[in-house]
Parts: sequence; C-alpha cells; structure tokens
Amino acid sequence: MIHLEACEGQGDEAFEELYVEFEGEIIEEDLLNGLQTLPGVSNVIIHRSFGDIFGKRVIIIGGGAQVAQVAMGAVNEADRHNIRGERISVDTIPLVGEKTLAQAVDAVTRLPRASILVLAGSLMGGDVSIAVDRVKAAGIPVITLNMAGTVVDHADLVVTDPTQAGVFAVMQISSIAVFDIFRVKGRKF
Repeated sequence: MIHLEACEGQGDEAFEELYVEFEGEIIEEDLLNGLQTLPGVSNVIIHRSFGDIFGKRVIIIGGGAQVAQVAMGAVNEADRHNIRGERISVDTIPLVGEKTLAQAVDAVTRLPRASILVLAGSLMGGDVSIAVDRVKAAGIPVITLNMAGTVVDHADLVVTDPTQAGVFAVMQISSIAVFDIFRVKGRKF
C-alpha cells in the first residue's frame, strides 16, 4: 500500500493524502522513484496492505435479530481462528426493504477485504437475488439463512441456524479450517 502526501501551491500548508493498494509484482524502487517525481508530491511512504493488517472480512446483511445471531456465531468462530494467527473481522448492517438490501448486497463487491457475504433475514428475493448473483460472479461466496423468497435458490449455501451460518462463514474464509462451501453447495443445513 502506498501513501502519497502532496502540498498544493507555494507555501500552502494544506496537505492532501492518497492511499493506493496494488496487486501484482512491481519493482518497488522504480515505483517509489516514479511517484516521487510527480509534480506536487512531497512524500511517498509504503505501508503493509490493509489485507495484511486486518485480514479477511465477513459481511452480514439483513434483519436486526437475525444479523445479531449470525454475528454471534461468526465473532465466536473468528476469535478461535484469530488466536491462532489469522485475521478475520466481522461487519454487520441490519437493513430492511428490497431496494435497500439489493444496493447493500451489490456494494459488497466494492468493500475492501470482503471475503464472504451472509444474508440474514426472513424474506428476500427479487432484486436481492439478482444482486447475489453479481456478488457470486465477483468471486465472493454467499450464505443465506433458510427464508422465504428466491434468494435461497441463488446462494451457495442455505443454513437454518443463524449461529451456525456465522460459524460456516468464518470457516469458509479461514486459511486453516477444512470446511469448503463448494463441497456442500446446493445442500441445506
């Protein structure tokens, strides 16, 4: 990750900052030299990436009570893995309404470090199901609670117990767990 600091104008004390994360192989020295020569750049610092520092994220979206129960399972399981050196965090957002839910689901693909999505509610379908397909196409697995609506037909895994859904989510993104959502794809638990 690169942190650029720029000073605008002559003698101006207003600084602008830009954080950039990149993937792939680079020649670090060439990159630093190239960025330092840009007009207005006063400082270039290389940091470890947010992914290295904060790790993977479980994103839980849906109705309040169900979100809380999924989060309880995910946080408990993440704690067990984080004690062993992993870095897994759990983020929640309780929402209602098809349009709002669909927008939030679509936004998951733009969240840094989002590694899995859990939909926790009692009724989801329509635009939410279409958004789930887009999230899956972006390579992010989707777990859903067993609920009314068509979203259960679009998810990678359907789980009845919200606490277990949270546990499965963490186990899926863990680098040390042996659970693989794609080995049980299409089954309901």
